[in-house]
Amino acid sequence: RRTYHESALIPYPRKPVRFTVEAKDRQNVYKALFSQVIDPAATTVVRERLVPGVKVFEVVKSGEPRRKVDIAIVAEGYTAEEEGKLKADLDRFADVFFKLEPYKSHRDKFNLYGVFKPSPESGCDEPSHGSFKATALGATFDSLGSERYLLTEDNKSLRDIAAHVPYDALYIMVNHERYGGGGIYNLYCTFTTDNQWYEYLFLHEFGHSFAGLADEYYTSEVAYNEFYPRGVEPAEPNITALLEPGQLKWKNLASPGVEIPTRWEKADFDAMDNAYQKIRGEINAKIAKMKRGGAAAAEVARVEEESERLSREHADKVDVFLRASKYWGKVGAFEGAGYAAQGLYRSQLDCLMFTKGTKPFCKVCEAAVVRTILYYTD
Repeated sequence: RRTYHESALIPYPRKPVRFTVEAKDRQNVYKALFSQVIDPAATTVVRERLVPGVKVFEVVKSGEPRRKVDIAIVAEGYTAEEEGKLKADLDRFADVFFKLEPYKSHRDKFNLYGVFKPSPESGCDEPSHGSFKATALGATFDSLGSERYLLTEDNKSLRDIAAHVPYDALYIMVNHERYGGGGIYNLYCTFTTDNQWYEYLFLHEFGHSFAGLADEYYTSEVAYNEFYPRGVEPAEPNITALLEPGQLKWKNLASPGVEIPTRWEKADFDAMDNAYQKIRGEINAKIAKMKRGGAAAAEVARVEEESERLSREHADKVDVFLRASKYWGKVGAFEGAGYAAQGLYRSQLDCLMFTKGTKPFCKVCEAAVVRTILYYTD
């Protein structure tokens, strides 16, 4: 087991308060982990000045922070010479953000800031590729043993840099072309900027960290095993164990006449997707081995291009398959979600939290995001 450094955001107290951290156990029961009185007048309160060498860019400013969702996009792996690219990336991803509902309809409720501390080197660590870079946050691929999982464990540096702006939510924007990212609820999310799936990564990972949405896919290899215990209803709003079919979690959104659970074309989908995931894993392993072994750049690039082509072709194939179902656009309870092929259900056939691509949230996810926006702004 490991421990990780984390931070909790709370309003600055005017007088002593008791701060308690609770966590859910495997049965979703809250238990206190830590409790302490915080006295704002105490000499133990750190009052250091902000770390130097940080630039702030106001990307979108809709009003005073106390009435808005304030998002800090912290730059990672951008050198001082790449400041121009950073500014262009900030504008590009702001456009991506506000193309998607419900962010589009609630644009006036957001402030977006770019926060930039130059890194000595461009990019980030790729341990399985034998590549390491000196960067502001120490972000790395291969986190928790997953080749595409991209995290930082340097929480102090992240918070010191982000402290230059007011923020409710954190993005870490990693200057890299390889597919990768990650999102942890109420902590932060990461994404890479320059791969073909950049829009999907940017929006999908924020769904995790901002609204607590679960992954709805179940065929890909992940860093978590048995993440959701059998017989326990997941806390996330967009998946269910369907322990009481008559009390569906999203019953108010269910399509009339759709059976619960909803018998979709799952066996055919699983055969198609599992075949691709096997090929994907083999190609990723081949690329990593070639890079560690010092293969010629042209040879590596050829295999990477093949990987990207197969990824796009498979995504298109999945879209066609799902759209052909009689349940397309319907809200029901479709088995296969939360890394589990059986026993967990999602609300619609497809969603930004299920498959790759430029696509909307399902109705359940969109409603959950709206609730989170209003929590911060109403």
